[in-house]
This record gives sequence, C-alpha cells and structure tokens, in this order.
Amino acid sequence: ARIKKLMQADEEVGKIAQATPVLMAKALEMFMVELMKSTTDIASAHGAKTVSAGHLRASIMGNEKFDFLKD
Repeated sequence: ARIKKLMQADEEVGKIAQATPVLMAKALEMFMVELMKSTTDIASAHGAKTVSAGHLRASIMGNEKFDFLKD
C-alpha cells in the first residue's frame, strides 16, 4: 500500500495495475540487497564491525551500477 501511495503521489501517474506495486517492491528489495552486500563487503575488507556512511559512499563510488546515486 505504501509503494502504491508513493507512486500515486506523482501527478503524472494515472492508474496503477495491481501487480505493479508488487513488482516495484521486489525490484527495490533486490536493489537494496545488492547495495548492502557491496557495502558490507567493503566494511569487512576494512576490518570494520559496523557499516558506516563512508562504507556506503565507497560502495557507490566503486561500482558503476550505482553511478546514478553519485552527487
């Protein structure tokens, strides 16, 4: 329901098929799993026990798949 509300918040979005929010949720989940795996790999390589914003930044900067997240 949250994803559907977010999608409908955009004025350009009209009707949304029933399967669309489910597919968007799965795509978001897969994206986050990949981003966090990359980030935790970097944290582990540095011997860190916790993931920091710096590890996330390094993950984004070091992987061209995440180029769209760069500032």
